[in-house]
Amino acid sequence: MKIGVLALQGAFEEHIKKLEELGVEAYEIRQLRDLDEKPNGLIIPGGESTVMSKLLDDLGMREKILDYAKGGMPVFGTCAGLILMSKETGDPRCNGLKLVDCTAKRNAYGRQLGSFDTVGEFKGLGKIPMVFIRAPYISCAEDGVDILAEVDGKRVAARQGNFLVTAFHPELTDDLSVHRYFVDMVKTK
Repeated sequence: MKIGVLALQGAFEEHIKKLEELGVEAYEIRQLRDLDEKPNGLIIPGGESTVMSKLLDDLGMREKILDYAKGGMPVFGTCAGLILMSKETGDPRCNGLKLVDCTAKRNAYGRQLGSFDTVGEFKGLGKIPMVFIRAPYISCAEDGVDILAEVDGKRVAARQGNFLVTAFHPELTDDLSVHRYFVDMVKTK
């Protein structure tokens, strides 16, 4: 099994370290050719969603990622990754991948000063640490989207089929449970 991590921005190195801690081979996806070996799964990290959306187009990666995802490849998006994977991004400058039938509310907790850490209940995993940095949340979810976590009444994690999204950054904690959850999704695909 080999999982690719989109390495255009954000904490991609931290995601790779988490996967390696779980004994999973991981690699950076920086260009279209990096997708040629078709990973078994893909992680889209945090960053700036409008910039990442533009880079997906400028680098010609959007269509191949969508082909793989629609063909059943599991995809996990954190923070900006949640925004990019949402059907509605909440920003006309951000052309999302429209993989998850939900609407993201960008910068929902305010600017950098609104960033925070908490411990919250994640369905099937129990209480886990959550780090929110200029985080979105899921303002609306359609039928078929399973909400996995809420913080202060706001939806912050969800799954729809082979797609997993979190508003928080599990790669910035010592906990491996969310990455293990995603690896299990890839194994059972």
